[in-house]
Amino acid sequence: MTPPTQMSLPRRPFDRSIALMRFIVVLLFVLTLYGFTALETGGVNMADAWSMLADNAATLFFRPALANVTVSELLVSLGVTIGLGFLTTVFGAVIGFGLALASALNIAPVWLSVLVKGFTAIVRAIPTVLWVLIFAVSAGLGSVAAVLGMTFHSAGYLIKAYAESFEDVDAGSIEALRAGGADWWHIVGQVVTPSAMPALISWTFLRFEINFSTAIAMGAAAGAGGIGFDMFMASGFYLNIREMGAFTYAILIFAVIMELIATRLQTRQTHR
Repeated sequence: MTPPTQMSLPRRPFDRSIALMRFIVVLLFVLTLYGFTALETGGVNMADAWSMLADNAATLFFRPALANVTVSELLVSLGVTIGLGFLTTVFGAVIGFGLALASALNIAPVWLSVLVKGFTAIVRAIPTVLWVLIFAVSAGLGSVAAVLGMTFHSAGYLIKAYAESFEDVDAGSIEALRAGGADWWHIVGQVVTPSAMPALISWTFLRFEINFSTAIAMGAAAGAGGIGFDMFMASGFYLNIREMGAFTYAILIFAVIMELIATRLQTRQTHR
């Protein structure tokens, strides 16, 4: 007796998509290799260029040293950048919290939610640097324009983040308070805000990290000062790669400390 032949199953669309993705990845890899071979180097020896790049990277990360600034000046510059990021985060969080309550669908009217979300979508669509340049027209380049531009974009970002956190709150708890005769303020203060607090803290610290990074760039691009301006001087005015490495490690150390603080605060808030 001959065994029955096994029916071949048709290929699923998912398998075809995977095959197409693999083909695209291979094609891009081949095109990238071809681009390197056809690159116009302008007479530059690529072997020497790659060797210089590796040497500069080693100098940056393994031989950092301060030359034109002191340790105290470095800490002051870092403090200016931290202050710029912190200030814009606080302003954005205050504005974002108020308008997020007006845009969360579970606690705000639909027409008001659509209006606020439409406005914040326009705000988020414009990059932070462009907002800074817009305010620089009236306030001039400097810390004022940087604070205004970063605050504007931070508020738009946090309004959406906070509103989504409020909308994730258990609807049964809100309906129970409404059935018991609680007004809007009691619902916000007793259910919505406490339930969403871990997410609010997480989103706020995430925005602080973004604002800190943006403040570094604004220090050079908008003349806001801080460690970003020092890095611009060390890289573009007087080339000192070792000093750039010292600035990089200062920023990295602060970023690690900030992440540890954010994780601990979120853990405490979650276990309450």
